Amino acid sequence: MIRESQHGFRKERSCLTNLLTFLDKVTGCINSGNSVDAVFLDFAKAFDKVPHSRLASKLRSHGIDRKLSCWIMEWLKDRKQRVVIRGTLSDWISVLSGVPQGSVLGPILFLVYINDLDYGVRNWILKFADDTKIFSQVSSPEDYINLQKDLNRLVTWAEEWQMLFNVGKCKVMHFGRANQKKDYYMKDQKLETTSTEKDLGIVITSDLKSSEQCSQAYSKASRVLGMIKPGLPWI
Repeated sequence: MIRESQHGFRKERSCLTNLLTFLDKVTGCINSGNSVDAVFLDFAKAFDKVPHSRLASKLRSHGIDRKLSCWIMEWLKDRKQRVVIRGTLSDWISVLSGVPQGSVLGPILFLVYINDLDYGVRNWILKFADDTKIFSQVSSPEDYINLQKDLNRLVTWAEEWQMLFNVGKCKVMHFGRANQKKDYYMKDQKLETTSTEKDLGIVITSDLKSSEQCSQAYSKASRVLGMIKPGLPWI
């Protein structure tokens, strides 16, 4: 039932398969002398935004029978939360949306809810839960137009299903020496262009070199070594 673009919380899928698929397609295009544009998308509080009533309709559309669907909705309903700051408690407030993080069922429900995000999208799209990127080979004006149309489709889906993007955190990355570096927009807002982006824990750069990732890994290891070295005099 879950689309192939989804790599999160699935058997034989992981951050690694997501990244390998992405880099394989991008490097394949670059090696062929073509350019690629990628848009890294950011949902605003994705797991907390899922509307329960709309989730119920998604479950039914995926073939979940009424009895099981009702059981799931009962599990989600009547939840409350409050905040504790320095021993001071806020009032309890009802939770009307979202799936519980840290539960077994929560991630599955989220995958079902965003499963049709890429319906009608013509270009490559990869998801790891709510981490989503859409990318395309851009060799002609038509390619740029099609990628922008796909972004428009994603914005329409997000507004219809109340899962809005944090447009200010969505970034565009241009790959390829001959890339024309076109601008892209979401909700009439121009997306920021970046040459470095952390994707699923790995630093991706527009030149596809690993030096930045290696540098960060080295710095982190050095800091850890600096903390444990005083207790290990032989180092």
